[in-house]
Parts: sequence; C-alpha cells; structure tokens
Amino acid sequence: MQIIGRKSEQELLTNCLNSNKPEFLAVYGRRRVGKTFLIREYLKEHIVFSLSGTVNTPMKRQLRNFDEVLEDYSGAKFEAAKDWFDAFRLLRNYLKELSSSGKKVIFIDELPWLSTPKSEFLPALDYFWNTFAGAREDIFLIICGSATSWIIENIINDRGGLHNRVTKQMWIKPFSLGECENFYKSNGIELSRYQIAELYMIFGGIPYYMNYVGKGLSPEQIVDSMFFSDNAPLKNEFENLYPALFKNSRHHLRIIESLAKTGSGMTQKELWADMKVSAGGTLVKALKELEKCGFIRSFCDFTLKKKGQYYQVIDFFTIFYLKHMKKRETYEINYWQNQSNSGGRNAWNGFAFERVCAAHIPQIKQKLGISGVTTKVCAWRSKVSTPAKQIDLIISRNDGIINLCEMKFTTEPFTLDAEYDNKLLQKRETFRQETATKKALHVTMVTSFGLTPGSYLGMVQSQITLDDLFI
Repeated sequence: MQIIGRKSEQELLTNCLNSNKPEFLAVYGRRRVGKTFLIREYLKEHIVFSLSGTVNTPMKRQLRNFDEVLEDYSGAKFEAAKDWFDAFRLLRNYLKELSSSGKKVIFIDELPWLSTPKSEFLPALDYFWNTFAGAREDIFLIICGSATSWIIENIINDRGGLHNRVTKQMWIKPFSLGECENFYKSNGIELSRYQIAELYMIFGGIPYYMNYVGKGLSPEQIVDSMFFSDNAPLKNEFENLYPALFKNSRHHLRIIESLAKTGSGMTQKELWADMKVSAGGTLVKALKELEKCGFIRSFCDFTLKKKGQYYQVIDFFTIFYLKHMKKRETYEINYWQNQSNSGGRNAWNGFAFERVCAAHIPQIKQKLGISGVTTKVCAWRSKVSTPAKQIDLIISRNDGIINLCEMKFTTEPFTLDAEYDNKLLQKRETFRQETATKKALHVTMVTSFGLTPGSYLGMVQSQITLDDLFI
C-alpha cells in the first residue's frame, strides 16, 4: 500500500537503517493516527520480529502471543516462555542465529499494554537492550504506543535502566489538509477542497477514520453512514477511545467535557470551578496526559507570559462527538444531511474552521512569507470591553509585526463591508490599548474563498484562503 505524506518520518527511518550503531526508536502519537501502518509498511523488508500488545490481557496470554509470533518468524519450536526475561532470552537466541546483513528491525507495538502490573516487562526490556541489543550495530529496536504520556514517562524519560537509551523519537501527527487530499485521491475519492475541509472538521487528519470514506458520496452522506446509520462503524468510537489510552479515563473524560463547553479555552482555575472540584494531583496529571496525547493544547494569552495559561480541546472527533452525538440516544434518518445550512451547522462550521486554521500554522506562515521568522502563536481575551472582545489566533513575529487573524468559513467569497471593517478596527485598537504593544498590527483574513470583489479592505493587510492551507 502507498504511504501518504510522512516524508520526514520516512527519512528518519532510513537514517536509522543506514546508521552504523544500534538504534532504539520510540514512536508515539494519537490512537488511529497510522503509527503501526507506517512502520510495518515502510520497514516490511527489514522486520525480523514484530509483537503487538493487546488491551486488558493478562501476562500469561501476552506471553503465549509472544511464543506464537517467535515461532512464526523463526520456523522453530520453543519451550514456552515462563516470564518476560525468559521471552527476551528466546528472542536474543533467535536474533543471534540470523545471518542476513543490514539492520534487523524488532518492532514492539502497543508496548504499554504489554507492561501489565507485576509483569516486569520493562526490566526485561531494559536487560535485553543493555546486555545485548545495545551492543549490536545491526539491531534496530522500535517501540510504539498510543498512550503517548506513558511512552514519554516510562521509556523516553525513564530514570532507571532505560535512561538515555532511546536514540531517536518520532511523534506521528495527524495528516494536514494537503495530505488528506492526497489520501483521498490515492483511493479514487473525488472531493473538493471545501468538502475535504468539512470532513477534516470532524475526522481531523486521522487516517483510520478516513478509511471509511466511500466513493461517490457527499460529505453529509459520508458522516451519516459513519456515525448516524443503524450499522455505523464509528458509532461507538468515542466510548472505546479514551479507556484504551488511560487507566482511569473517567478523570480525563470529565476534563474533556468541561473544556469542550467553550471554544476559547479555560484556565486551570476556571476548569476546576466548572468541574466543581479542588485541584489535585490526579486531575493535574490527567490534564497533562491529555495534552501529551494530543487531545488538548495549552496556550498563553498574549498579555500573560506563563505558558499553558489556557487549555483547549483540539481533537476534532472529540469535539464533534460531544456536540452532535453524545446527547442523542437515537438519530433520525439522514441526520447530518438534514443539518445542512441550519443555523447550528453554520455556527459549528465557523467554530471548527478556527480549529482547522490553528492546526495549519506552518501553512499560514508560509503564505505570509514568514516561514523562517520566529513566532509565538497565542490568543487574547479583552479584560475590560463589554461584551468582551477576543482574538482566537494571533501570530506575534520577531520582525516587529503581529498578525491578528479573523477566520470565516463560508460557501462563497466573504463580503467585507464598512460596518464589519469598523468592528475589526475596534477590536484591533482595543487589543493595542490593553496590551500596550509597540508592534505593527496586521489584520489577516482567513477565509474559504477569499473576499468578494469590491469588499471594503480598510483594515485588512493580508488574505489567506482555504487553498493556502493545502500547501
């Protein structure tokens, strides 16, 4: 199968294959993002052993899986492994017998599920690497997991025997809009860029979800078939997503549901108040885990210097589920198609498009011609204006300019009249007064199809269209 995108990731894998030293690569990223597919497809000619952990499975069954896999790869029969130290001893003996030249890839997928309580999996892995694999220049060990926070804490930042043993890290991110377009084209699916953006607002750039997109359907038909039909394949996806990643997922879900109530994000103080709880170590840890796994982001208000002052849900599917699926026990026929052009759908599109823009900052910077300029991306809430003015996307540049981004998702070019232009002026000047910035303030319009001919352009310094986000 064809690998879409992932150019830098493929380059890293190639470098590891060609290096003259042992390599230990930690791969992580959101569940369903395509980690396993990339490793297996790109390295299929080099993998000599591949094991995948299974969720909520006792060590005895995991060891049986190991035995079966090792027998399949080696073609020999072994005495059943008694524990993980014994299992890695068998793996070591098998690797010693291999005579092929070049890197030998050992791929351990969903590693957190293998490390069950009292299993001693990590000490056994530690012993395997430190006494054998780490001394063999022909070994390329890859460990992978969707529980990103677990991988970071227990492997990458380990303070025990695996401390500083990881030689490379790879964070697999969701596809960009441009990569989604290539994905659909490679599967013979014809969609306009506007339609691809509509689906992105629901799926994000998650290949697993995109695999369910069928040919010859509109975005509305696609969404209905995937989420709202009687046999919808992803109807229960949300119920499985978080428990598969976090042991005590109820804490994570409570945080997610509170943060999703507002698009502009919450401070920790606001979050705990909404949840009606006192800040505690368990909840703070869950908050950090959600961020490491890519479900939320922390960002600063322009007027506040402390990083992570606000927290915001950024996982597209999670937001869609909580907004459109969670409170509905049953769905009428063609639910999403019937939402087309409704006020609620239009409001949803505007909110979701802001998230799309926030996920494509490199493309926005490229269009502005500032890819090489150091920037800080943040947001701003007025502390004095009534009603409170806010700007959801600000790009503060080291070249003395701040881009204040105004985002509009419409089916036609957006008409900017004098009245709207005056609102932009007021927002800009309120921002200038409250922040006391000395930088030049450039209003940047980010729209689906640009501005209509003859639009009032008094405040607008630059324009970005949906096409520019596909770069």
